[in-house]
Order: sequence, then structure tokens, then C-alpha cells
Amino acid sequence: MHPRLRLTLMLAPAAAVIGGLFAGGLGLALVQSLGYFPPTGERSFTPAHYARLLSDGEFAASLALTFALASVATLISASAGLLAALALRELARRRPVFHTLLQMPLALPHLAMAVAVINVIAPSGLIARLAFAAGLIGEPADFPALVSDRYGIGILVAYVLKETPFIAVMTLAVLLRIGDEYEQCARTLGASAWQRLRYVTLPLVAPATVSAALVVFAFIFGAFEVPYLLGRPYPAMLSVIAQRRYMSTDLAERPEAVALAVVIAAVTGVLVWAYARLARAFAGGERPVLF
Repeated sequence: MHPRLRLTLMLAPAAAVIGGLFAGGLGLALVQSLGYFPPTGERSFTPAHYARLLSDGEFAASLALTFALASVATLISASAGLLAALALRELARRRPVFHTLLQMPLALPHLAMAVAVINVIAPSGLIARLAFAAGLIGEPADFPALVSDRYGIGILVAYVLKETPFIAVMTLAVLLRIGDEYEQCARTLGASAWQRLRYVTLPLVAPATVSAALVVFAFIFGAFEVPYLLGRPYPAMLSVIAQRRYMSTDLAERPEAVALAVVIAAVTGVLVWAYARLARAFAGGERPVLF
């Protein structure tokens, strides 16, 4: 038996269960979002719930906030992760323990990071108390509101702290794999340090960094726990609004909440497709870096 066929048959049972649950759940959500929801007497398919979302001011504000926070957090995390990988490249090559230490934050749940951010930057947190003890503020409550603020600074801080190590690990893995032969060759041809970075190193690590950044953006766009703990009720991120409306005692709000969840899933799907296309474009037709 061909090895690939054997592997496919071995994975088929698990893939069928996982695929069935995923496809079934997504299909049920799509049906409910299109108006078929017997508990409220809706039994005909209609795009009315999606139309109401488009005219909903809360949805528009939430979409803008979600896109802005996901974009800024991804950009900062990608830049910081790339710089960290470049800075730790030589240390990780000589002492693999640095590579291991960089992977440790990946095991920290996002929920734990959100709690840590609250304990550090909230008005009752560590920084506020230290500022009060140093006489910089009159009382801890005078510390600027960085949690549950209108700009989502607490959410941004939590995601940057959590996702930067992930992008750094993905980038550093590529740097360690390719070595420094290409850069040494460019150096012998007279390329400066900046030219080696711009024309040699960055193009080589671009597939991993860009792919990891797209995965981070897709995750943040649909994440729930961090925005729920660190955000404010209005405007809230899309996932928080979807959860709130789905758990409402008014069952009439549930199809609209499901429609919102379908929108989040569709955006995430588009980002995954873009990730795969970019990975193939950068890698010359190879499979994506992370899958």
C-alpha cells in the first residue's frame, strides 16, 4: 500500500469526526442566521438578519474597533517578533536554551495573560500602586485608565505580549534553518549590513513572518476572552457582541448573534485563504509554513 494512502486511511476516522462536527456546526449556524429558527417561529430563509447587522450602529462601531485592534496588535507583534528573532539569532544558535525560553510564553493561556495585564496596568494594579508610593499620583485611582478604556489599550497590550513570542519563534526557526551562508556571501560581494538585512535576510524570513502575522490577525479578529475581560461594553469587539446577544433572554436576538458569528468565521476564512496564497507566493509553491 502506498504510504500516502496508508496515512490517509489512518487519519480518516479522526478527520471524519472533526470535519463532521465542524461542518455540521457551521452549517447549522448558517441555516439559523438565514432565518430558520423554529423556537421563535422563523421557518423561512431570509437575509434579514444580515441586513439588520449592516444597519446596526453597534455592529459598525464594533467592526471598526475589532479591525483596528487586530491590525495594530498584529503590526506591533510582527515588528517586535522580527526584531527579537534577529537579536536572539546568534545566542539561539550557540545556546539553544534561548530558543526554548522564547517558546515558554506560548504555553501561557490568553486568559492568564488578560488577568496578568489587569493586575499590572489597571488603576488598582502594580504600576498604579508603585506610582502612588513614589508620589507621582495622589492615589491609585488617578492612574490613567488602560483597562476597559475606549481605545482598547489593555486588549492591545495583552495581545502584543502574547503574540510577539509566537511570531519571534516562527521567524527564529527560519533564521536558524537557513544559517548565515547567504549573508556571508553578500558580505564578500561588498554588501553593507543594511543591504544584507534588506535584500537577503528579510526576503528569506518574510514567508514565516507574514504567515504568522496573518494567523495572529485571524485569531485576534475572532477572539473572545481577552476582549471580554479587558474591553468595555460599548464599543465591544465582534465576538463579545455575538456572545452577549446569543446569551440574551430574548430568543429573537439569537439568529442575529449567529449571523454575526458567521461573519466572523467568513472573515477568518478569507484570512486563512490569503495566508495560504501568500505562503505559496513567498515560498515558490511550497506548503504553508504553519500547516
